[in-house]
Amino acid sequence: MNRRDGIVAYALVVCALLFGLASRAAESFSGSWTIHRSDAPGKVAFTLIHHQHGNNSTHESDWPLSAFVGLDVTKSGKQEVKFTITRDAGRFDCEGYLNDGEGAGVFHFLADSKYASEMKSLGFTGIDDEKQFSMAVMDVSLNFAREMKGQHLQGLDTDKLIAFRIFNVNSQFIKDLHDAGVNTTDCDKLVAFRIHGVSPEMVRTLRAAGYQPTDDQLVAMRIHGATPEWIAQLQKLGYDKLDIDKLIAFRIHGVTPEFIEKVQSLGYKHPEPDQLIAMRIHGVTPDYITAMKSRGIKDLSIDQLVSLRIQGID
Repeated sequence: MNRRDGIVAYALVVCALLFGLASRAAESFSGSWTIHRSDAPGKVAFTLIHHQHGNNSTHESDWPLSAFVGLDVTKSGKQEVKFTITRDAGRFDCEGYLNDGEGAGVFHFLADSKYASEMKSLGFTGIDDEKQFSMAVMDVSLNFAREMKGQHLQGLDTDKLIAFRIFNVNSQFIKDLHDAGVNTTDCDKLVAFRIHGVSPEMVRTLRAAGYQPTDDQLVAMRIHGATPEWIAQLQKLGYDKLDIDKLIAFRIHGVTPEFIEKVQSLGYKHPEPDQLIAMRIHGVTPDYITAMKSRGIKDLSIDQLVSLRIQGID
């Protein structure tokens, strides 16, 4: 039996614990937890599964061992455990079993009665029971709320604080972006940067290459895969002065370095960017060009080849 199978073996025990503690569920959020080893030093992979209205919501991530008060994962063999996780939004009381540092159990969440009013005093409203539970899970602390408020961001509200914690938008990330030349204060764009992988390193590389992308262009470049490495390949083929919208269009329509090399090998030494895009849109492939030449239709310009395809001449 492997380690994860061992966790599954505790399922019946977990169910029994949930049944035995059901009377407390009406007073607080409850659910189950699992814990197993993580590759991150000083952390464990911790999962909270919240049961409500017949549905489950699951949160899994690496948590620092220091968050688990009363838990010792270094003990070998099977053991009963009780531990707590305390956040500004409330406390998780957990119990269950471990076997060689991995296991499962149940939790009850007890909301902090002052949290919502303290957050309201900072300008963050609309915190109901479910949202407070989510803010505890994501560790939306009062200090984090103050820190983000101090950034003077546009559109910052309670939901954005939760999104920031989910996607790891913090003051260091914002500072690193600013240092790289991106001074956005739009909360939605900061989240989009994290979701799509717009990093300070990417921005610095692009700026060093002479590009000045807008926030939206940065996101579009990541969505469509216009990476600095891919741009460098195009530059080697002579396309070193393309604007960013053309680079994005290349990715959207499949104008790759390989495609350009094949077109160039057929005698078209440096097609214009718009010609390359038109070729991909209308299906003027290297195979099509070769087929036309084999029929004696030679020395056609790219514009003529595109026109033939538009007219349906295969």
